Amino acid sequence: MPLLFDIFGQTLRTLWGHKLRSFLTMFGIAWGVFSLLLLVGLGEGFRSGNKKQFDTLGENVMFIWSGRAPAVQGSFTALRQYYLTYRDYLDILRECTSVGAAAPVISRSDIRAVSDFYQASGQINGVLAMFNQIRYLPIQNGRWLDAMDDAQKRRVIVLGDEARRTLFSGRPAVGSTILLNGVRFEVVGTLQRIGHGDNNNQNLKCFIPYSTMHEYFPPINVGEGQDVISLIEYQPKSRALHEAARLEVHKVIARNHGFDASNPDSFDEWDTVNTVDQVGKIFDAMNVFLGSVGLVTLGLGAIGIINIMLVAVADRTQEIGLRKALGATNASIMFQFFVEGAFLTMLSGFVGIAAAAGVMAILSGVSLGEGFDPPKLVARTAVLAVVSLGVAGVVAGLYPARRAALLQPVEALRKE
Repeated sequence: MPLLFDIFGQTLRTLWGHKLRSFLTMFGIAWGVFSLLLLVGLGEGFRSGNKKQFDTLGENVMFIWSGRAPAVQGSFTALRQYYLTYRDYLDILRECTSVGAAAPVISRSDIRAVSDFYQASGQINGVLAMFNQIRYLPIQNGRWLDAMDDAQKRRVIVLGDEARRTLFSGRPAVGSTILLNGVRFEVVGTLQRIGHGDNNNQNLKCFIPYSTMHEYFPPINVGEGQDVISLIEYQPKSRALHEAARLEVHKVIARNHGFDASNPDSFDEWDTVNTVDQVGKIFDAMNVFLGSVGLVTLGLGAIGIINIMLVAVADRTQEIGLRKALGATNASIMFQFFVEGAFLTMLSGFVGIAAAAGVMAILSGVSLGEGFDPPKLVARTAVLAVVSLGVAGVVAGLYPARRAALLQPVEALRKE
């Protein structure tokens, strides 16, 4: 044990005796580790922020709107407009075995909302009571729509957070009334704020019963259809079934509107499951790239330490010869230089990890904008850095240590 303390003491004195050389060597590795962890942490923050953005829509939500199909089978030059209907929604529920839930929506953005205090223009949506099972719509005050609201065509409304702020400006909203294009509605609930930052699109939306919307504010510019809807939102029974659910919905809509379901251009849709998967693959590829760059940086740092330790061996040749003449074994000489290289490498790495953790802690209280979460220290990346540093330390210390141990005492003492 005293010998071990002597070796560590000698290591520290040697590094302190060559402060500039030691600092520059350590800085290279510390900077590599710091950059690796910070870049991966920023990427994970971006991934987390995007996931939260999708979570505000709902879990595995899929959207399909009215679209344009070939006017003649097989033709892609002449297109005709078709409009989704309530029948499409019912057929999807009945026939699509991979679909777990679906909801028709009538949506209009040309309806003016007026309270006793202010007026606002946002999106009014007519939905069924079960719509909040598909979409993420947390209630702040009051209640959500229920089945009786739809069955009795009640004139009730649930306000999005931004619509509530605009129409009532800090005053109680639940129990009050507003006018929608002159028709009086009672506010029965308000929603919590969804998302963060300046993106208020979701928070400007308001919701009324589907039957009430169909009677007072049906879709406009949709031809002569009586049960036309704006879109259908649906969920697969499981995430793995999202592609099967999409194809089943395509078949139902294509059959009902008389066109070929195999033509993807005939459908105007958004599969959030597919989007999330694609974004995840981008982040995975980015993490692999950054990890590879970090490992290369650590490798270059290890080469730098090998070089520095070889210089140290050359500078201390006479010292090595003297120690061996006094009885030092090859193992003790080798261990001395191995400890110096490994200690320098590991100390540099932990300085880089500590610096990255400190910067991330500072950034944790800073808003980086919509879709970005503060960077976070990724445990697996830190473990990878520590393991890589351990390997680099062994390599950086072992080769110069072996060179030192193999020096012959007489030859070493004769070196000038």
